[in-house]
Amino acid sequence: MKKYRLLASLGLSAALAFGTMGNAFAAQSVIAPLKLGQVTELGSKSADHSQASQATQAGPGSAGTSDSAPAAGSTTSGPIAGNSNSSTQIKPAPNTGSTTTNTPVFNTSVAKPTVASQGAVLLDASTGNVLFAKNADTQYYPASITKLMTALLVAENCNLDEVVTFSTTATTNLEAGSTSLGLVAGDQLTVKDCLYALLLKSANEVGNALAEHVAGSNVKFADMMNAKAKALGCTGSHFTNPHGLNDTQHYTTPRDMALIARAAFANSTVKTVASTLNYTLPATKKSAARTLTMGHKMLNPSDSRYYQGIIGGKTGYTSKAGNTLVTVAERNGVRLVAVVMKSSSTHYTDTKALLDYGFAALK
Repeated sequence: MKKYRLLASLGLSAALAFGTMGNAFAAQSVIAPLKLGQVTELGSKSADHSQASQATQAGPGSAGTSDSAPAAGSTTSGPIAGNSNSSTQIKPAPNTGSTTTNTPVFNTSVAKPTVASQGAVLLDASTGNVLFAKNADTQYYPASITKLMTALLVAENCNLDEVVTFSTTATTNLEAGSTSLGLVAGDQLTVKDCLYALLLKSANEVGNALAEHVAGSNVKFADMMNAKAKALGCTGSHFTNPHGLNDTQHYTTPRDMALIARAAFANSTVKTVASTLNYTLPATKKSAARTLTMGHKMLNPSDSRYYQGIIGGKTGYTSKAGNTLVTVAERNGVRLVAVVMKSSSTHYTDTKALLDYGFAALK
């Protein structure tokens, strides 16, 4: 176990392509809430396994927790809880996530995207402006996109070469059928190995082990997650675990998740890991060395869903959350963050529609 501490200089070789860990994300956007179900855009006059059914209220989740896209055809239901939302002017935040030097002009004549997912936000990472929102402040189960927050806290509090020892609790405190690498008590991996296992494979026991390594327990790590969310300007989130498995008290909103993703991809370590297609994980007690492959299909040039300009992202799926997806892409100095939640197998098409809209409108 280790206590909180500031990130030390890594001194890693250039071959790791990580750079200095722990980029501070001091700036945050101040964005007003929306009415439930309202779709709002900047410039408008008013401001992966089989799919399971989804509940309309927060409650204990069933097993099945792979991040793979489920089969189409299942019905989706409402959010965890209704919010009292109102519409006010969107305020920009300082530049923390984009390399742009000239402020793009937003073209209001670009056709608005059609998004089937129940919740969605498209965020301009440079300004913090919300370009498109659908149920932006409705609370949903995030599933494994939670792991972006986990990775950010680990990057800010650990060195990549630190050794993480897996406990019995970390390797057994999981839902049946959840994504796992089959690690057992006594297995050891570096923080670097763990981050790749967390974001590429979405291994849930790795989330547990990292939480214990950083804070001593999942409960204490969740306290860190909630404090970080508040610091980033999140107002509708509450985290109870580092992996996103179903919990009635573990939820976030599309707007909050966009803020978390914006911060995560401003961190050079998280960005590098979440942009990687393949990584070789060293041998563990029950497995020889193996190759981990990124689950986000838009990052793979050989996949039909590949998106030009993509930086990286994170997939998620549980029986309660449905499909969730975070994607960050950049073209011509414009960096966009797309979040879709409570999707029924439309997460990739919805994300493409959001990004296409954003890049067409911001020129």
